[in-house]
Amino acid sequence: MSLRDATIDRERRDLVTHQAMDESRLIRFVAGPDGMVAPDLGRKLPGRGMWVEASRASVDAAVKKNLFSRSAKTQLKPSADLADTVETLLVRRCLDQLGLARREGVLISGFEKSAAAIRSGKAAWLIEASDGAADGRGKLVALARHQTTKVCGAFSADDLSLALGLENAIHAVLLHGGRADRWTIEVERLAGFRSLRPAAWDLDHPGAGGGKGSDEDPKDEPERAD
Repeated sequence: MSLRDATIDRERRDLVTHQAMDESRLIRFVAGPDGMVAPDLGRKLPGRGMWVEASRASVDAAVKKNLFSRSAKTQLKPSADLADTVETLLVRRCLDQLGLARREGVLISGFEKSAAAIRSGKAAWLIEASDGAADGRGKLVALARHQTTKVCGAFSADDLSLALGLENAIHAVLLHGGRADRWTIEVERLAGFRSLRPAAWDLDHPGAGGGKGSDEDPKDEPERAD
């Protein structure tokens, strides 16, 4: 059963706010035998789950207010950098999903191919290297905005290249379908710990961010080697 299937119509109560939320918006934690608190992003570890909203602020609050111990009714020792651990694990899950998507043929890379997929309406996500050149990114982001394609810039070119097995991955598109649905769950949880739109993009020249600047069609942009 996929993570998406397992979370449909299932709600859990957030330790911090006590609000009932869909599981897809939460991180499950379990108590380890050593009293530590372990993130269970795949929701497979044994033990009673402790659920916290998928955000850095919520995980930090759960640690600082000793909410894991209260929930477990025993003294636990969550690490002070638990939110950083969750972020690292979510990044790995997102990148692994992209690697699977490429092997399945539902992720394409390169400027021209990405632009064509967005224009066709088949693109669920445009994935841009956070440190790629502003000019090409700006054109694709503008095109994605017109097509209501979601945009992610949470990963560096090195991260994407390693995950996809490519030499220089800068532009990629994830096509609509089941893999994109699973990716969406993971990356939207990651958004609570790491911005999907790097602040540096707003400092680039006009057209880089997608919210302002040129909407020039990217047809003349040379394709990058990825």
